[in-house]
Amino acid sequence: MPRMPLIGVCACTRQIGHHGFHIAGDKYLRAAAIAGVPLVIPALGELIDQQTLLDSLDGLLFTGSPSNVEPHHYQGPASEPGTPHDPSRDQLTLPLIRAAVDAGIPVFGICRGFQEMNVAFGGSLHQKVHEAGPYQDHRERPDDPLEVQYGLSHALHVQPGGLLARLGLPSEIQVNSVHGQGVERLGQGLRIEALAPDGLIEAFSVEAARSFALGVQWHPEWKVHEHPAYLALFQGFAEACRARAAQR
Repeated sequence: MPRMPLIGVCACTRQIGHHGFHIAGDKYLRAAAIAGVPLVIPALGELIDQQTLLDSLDGLLFTGSPSNVEPHHYQGPASEPGTPHDPSRDQLTLPLIRAAVDAGIPVFGICRGFQEMNVAFGGSLHQKVHEAGPYQDHRERPDDPLEVQYGLSHALHVQPGGLLARLGLPSEIQVNSVHGQGVERLGQGLRIEALAPDGLIEAFSVEAARSFALGVQWHPEWKVHEHPAYLALFQGFAEACRARAAQR
């Protein structure tokens, strides 16, 4: 019987009471289970031997988070006071993304994970998309119920000839929009896969990757089984993870 793929899911750090915790959102773990057995990777940076970790995994999911990548990683200006950051997560994910892609391990980045992928490949971020040039406000309203926050918000224009098209996505779909930051300068070797109507980059792939390597700005993990286009992304990731597991 084929071995189930092992899917690493990056953790965020959180202070609860007097103690620190490493956590991953339930919706990401349930979506990762489409591809295999989810394994939460603690944000311990140099305490984790990267090569041992990569040798053990068949896929990596880099999740969304309330925190943002610290701007010194992309030579950006200092964040406004009160901006949530997670330096321990940055220390884990930014080198791990490049190493995983180089090793041919399937990689899927969502929201913060998408932004991490862009930074890992030398790109930069708008810290406030709604104040940057022609872009609309892509943030959710925090007082709305989750069903509204993660409801379909705007069209997505899928670019022809890319990974999303090969996964069967039509030229236009509807997606949710739950983010304040976004791609400013696209990282080296990344291919634009989809754009919002205002021109903001919403998805990219890694052109030279030997396996699945995709980042998306929206949240396809949200009620993934109710949205065929969302599910197609995780099914493509799952297929690549199964192929990796079979090779190992």
